[in-house]
Amino acid sequence: MASHKILVIDDSRVIRMRVRDMLPKGNFEVLEAKDGVEGLNLIRQERPNLIMLDFLLPRMSGWEVFQQIQNQSDLQSIPLVVMSGRREEVTEKIPEPFEFFEFIEKPFEQKELIEAIKASMAKAKLPRVQAAATVATPAATTATAAPAESGASAAEIQALNEKVAKMQAEIDGLKKQLTQIVTFIKQKLK
Repeated sequence: MASHKILVIDDSRVIRMRVRDMLPKGNFEVLEAKDGVEGLNLIRQERPNLIMLDFLLPRMSGWEVFQQIQNQSDLQSIPLVVMSGRREEVTEKIPEPFEFFEFIEKPFEQKELIEAIKASMAKAKLPRVQAAATVATPAATTATAAPAESGASAAEIQALNEKVAKMQAEIDGLKKQLTQIVTFIKQKLK
């Protein structure tokens, strides 16, 4: 039985096989997912030791899978390598420097893959600040208190609460990234 699980989420069977072939032989069980929904389900069920995530996926994009991972503290600690043929697609959503995951541009060679995996393992150990969950809660409880007054259905209110929580998490993430950029610039100016 393999002691380490590596999940490769990519819609290209060729890429999934290529990654499998490039990994060093040993105690690895390579799991594969062809879209974001399948990938997220495998992450939750199997708790892999490493995730290789394509950024452009059907059904649920790599960006959406990334957000789900980042919003759950138990999944944040899993080393993550984001893959894409176009770096600008990733940097459009997640500004550099990439603090908690490693990026690798397709196509890549075995040496680049191994270096990205090692870097992602180091980045996964970095401490994180948990603020999104506590900030989103008050807004959700306030909105659920007044369904009769507005005439909105419970399902609509629930959907809006989920959107508010998701947007709050994104805002918190952007604030954090802005703080990191300011800190980085201050360090460079010293």
